[in-house]
Amino acid sequence: MMHPEHQRRAYLKAMGIDVWLPRDEPEPSAAVAGDATATASLDWDELAARVAGCTRCELSQSRTQTVFGVGKRTADWMIIGEAPGGEEDRRGEPFVGRAGQMLDEMLRAIGLSRNAVFIANILKCRPPNNRDPKPSEAAECRGYLERQIELVQPKIILAVGKIAAQNLLGCDDTVGRMRSRTHELHGIPLVVTYHPAYLLRSPSHKRDSWRDLCIAKRLAAGIDT
Repeated sequence: MMHPEHQRRAYLKAMGIDVWLPRDEPEPSAAVAGDATATASLDWDELAARVAGCTRCELSQSRTQTVFGVGKRTADWMIIGEAPGGEEDRRGEPFVGRAGQMLDEMLRAIGLSRNAVFIANILKCRPPNNRDPKPSEAAECRGYLERQIELVQPKIILAVGKIAAQNLLGCDDTVGRMRSRTHELHGIPLVVTYHPAYLLRSPSHKRDSWRDLCIAKRLAAGIDT
């Protein structure tokens, strides 16, 4: 199977989009693909232990702790964000603080709670100064996330924010373009919406986010949109 980062770059190249790679950022190695294959056999406890001890990229040197993910491990809904922030890094839990409170409100609006969904991120470690994840960092973590998706087997994936959605879908589209249609990841319906932190800064988009949540709720129930 092609490594996710190689697949993304091949996709962009086929679309006629140039892929810029910083000089100090190497191509993902074959070892990464091999490790991802090994990850596919891990159960929840083994996967959590693998993530907790991960040193595959430089983020392991600056993190306080890894942020594995929280929630119901057999949930119908899986929420995927981009990377831990400062508070997440301290507490070891994704989506805490004001953005976490906003996500909780979004879930409550459609009759769900944090405990009823599974929440994870593209990255398991916090990037310094909350910068965007590097493609190589996302590639190193991809196997962990893929295994979480396989273990949860959700009925719907909600990608919150541009970085999460672009990495999951292998594209460079804006959130506005991605949220205008329904996607699939490994046969699972995927809906893109705005990140809760963005909604705190731009509350006028809450109505759009509500529409996205309603679409996701119908898809999770098996109702065509």
